[in-house]
Amino acid sequence: MTTQSATSHYFVESPSTRALVLGAIGVVFGDIGTSPLYALKECFSQEHGIPFSPDAVLGVISMLFWAMIIVVSLKYVVFVMRADNNGEGGVLALMALVLRTAAPRSRKARLLMMLAIFGACMFYGDAVITPAISVLSAVEGLEVAAPQLSHFVIPITLIILIALFLIQRHGTAAVGKLFGPIMIVWFVTLGLLGIYNVMQSPEIFKAINPWYGVNFLIEHSLQAFIVLGAVFLVLTGAEALYIDMGHFGARPIRIGWFILVMPSLMLNYFGQGAMLLLHPEAASNPFYLMVPGPLLLPMVLLATCATVIASQAVISGAFSLTSQAIQLGFVPRMRIRYTSAAEMGQIYLPVINWILLVLVVAVVISFKKSENLAAAYGIAVTTTMLITTFLAGFVMRSVWKWNPVFVTLLSAGFLLVDLTFFSANLLKVAEGGWFPLLMGSAAFFLLMTWYSGRKLLRARSLEDGIPLEPFIAGLLAHPPHRVEGTAVFLTGNTESVPVSLLHNLKHNRVLHERVVFLSFVTRDIPYVDDDHRLTCKDLGGGVFILKSEYGFKETPDVQRVLDLAQRKLNMEFELMETSFFIARESVIPSKLPGMSMWRESLFAWMHQNGAKPSDFFSIPANRVVELGTKVEI
Repeated sequence: MTTQSATSHYFVESPSTRALVLGAIGVVFGDIGTSPLYALKECFSQEHGIPFSPDAVLGVISMLFWAMIIVVSLKYVVFVMRADNNGEGGVLALMALVLRTAAPRSRKARLLMMLAIFGACMFYGDAVITPAISVLSAVEGLEVAAPQLSHFVIPITLIILIALFLIQRHGTAAVGKLFGPIMIVWFVTLGLLGIYNVMQSPEIFKAINPWYGVNFLIEHSLQAFIVLGAVFLVLTGAEALYIDMGHFGARPIRIGWFILVMPSLMLNYFGQGAMLLLHPEAASNPFYLMVPGPLLLPMVLLATCATVIASQAVISGAFSLTSQAIQLGFVPRMRIRYTSAAEMGQIYLPVINWILLVLVVAVVISFKKSENLAAAYGIAVTTTMLITTFLAGFVMRSVWKWNPVFVTLLSAGFLLVDLTFFSANLLKVAEGGWFPLLMGSAAFFLLMTWYSGRKLLRARSLEDGIPLEPFIAGLLAHPPHRVEGTAVFLTGNTESVPVSLLHNLKHNRVLHERVVFLSFVTRDIPYVDDDHRLTCKDLGGGVFILKSEYGFKETPDVQRVLDLAQRKLNMEFELMETSFFIARESVIPSKLPGMSMWRESLFAWMHQNGAKPSDFFSIPANRVVELGTKVEI
């Protein structure tokens, strides 16, 4: 087979693959696809003090080009996307993959876990800044198209963002069908604008030579290093390629990137550079000033649609990330609503939605302009990228068993690039970079407080617990009065007697004719097949231990478990004859060894305000019996 025919064969795709590519273009590339709106403008910001010259333009475009080649195409698309956890990507999926090779409860495992969690927390900073900077930069096109409307930029931005968050509860299934076609129009438009401007100054293609970028760094030294923080803005959506891999698969994302997205973005950046060679004064807003006058207002409208789509993708990502963190035990239970009967990944978390809305509105009002937000943007994404690179290198060495010399050289190269961008963005901490650092650190502190508090709570319960199987054997030898029906006791530990059972025996002095101890176990994989979901142990006398395994991207559902038990295990459950017993624990901070008192008080508050187990596990409210108990930690 010739090279040409092999290439043609590679890109001839089935209808299903084409649909996945279309979906990926609509969702995955929204963030990185809207970077042309503000990236080059920030590179030539007057605050950087770079003397404007043709060599400076060629140097910046060269750095943009090679940054995208090395970080996005090579690091993420070729290497990092290989590190999938049963098809899923993202820092939490990567963490679960890495922890399989580390000894449980070891110092190494804890450090790797904390590193991954901090990277996930920095994503929340991204989820706040992306909608703000993207929509704001799109609407700022009015300052070019209709300067008399410039004072409406912030109000219009706020209206669009508020509307975006208000519609989240309705789901994105209907709107999602439009995402792919709109983003294809967006990327094709980017490419055509680039070609139009490049034709007027084709010498911009000299920037493909990396020497122009190197020479720019040497000539301008510290100023050029600061500009690297702005150059990084072209990479801000790269992590989304990895995070959203589970929705579309690696192959459709790679095809979409190499066939449409990367060429369009490259052409547009080169087009902006070509225009700057001819019109240096256009540096104030190179994206909109490269658009022919009659097309300016339509371009503002198209850019606004593209930025709304990019914002939707990152908001949905925040919902998914929080859901995963809940299952992995880092976030209190929250009410989760599924907005699509067909797509498990389409979920809505009201608490996260309203927190994001308040923060996004506050950011827009505080920072006012997209260039002010640019300083805050880079630090959030570079931190997550740096952590992803480190964990991916660990996977290459410990999981895949690749040659250690190759892994060391490859990881060192990627880490060098990441650290360079990270260092450049650290220089902007005072200008706004403090915001995502503060937000990520606060989220990290809350997540680790919850995780540590749950460990303490479990330890106290085990200390005071009664071994389950001997207790049941003794109870059945001298049983209390047996009543009709089924009692399901939800428990996190099947080794000890649930407090809810002890309270029921103490107060009601009865035992149902069938007793089921139901425990949910979260695995380190994203999804568990129904054929492997349930295990059942018969303790005799109508008493059973039923364990249901779930992946970290799934939400436990009691009704679904009972239906599955009926099909797979022939256990009949009549809902109106089944009662669900849940222990409602009240956490009491104490001076026992553990966390500091104020952190224990914070954990107690989080525990008290978490979603009720009956709501989280989708148990019919009229079948739930909650029994309270106090636990000192």
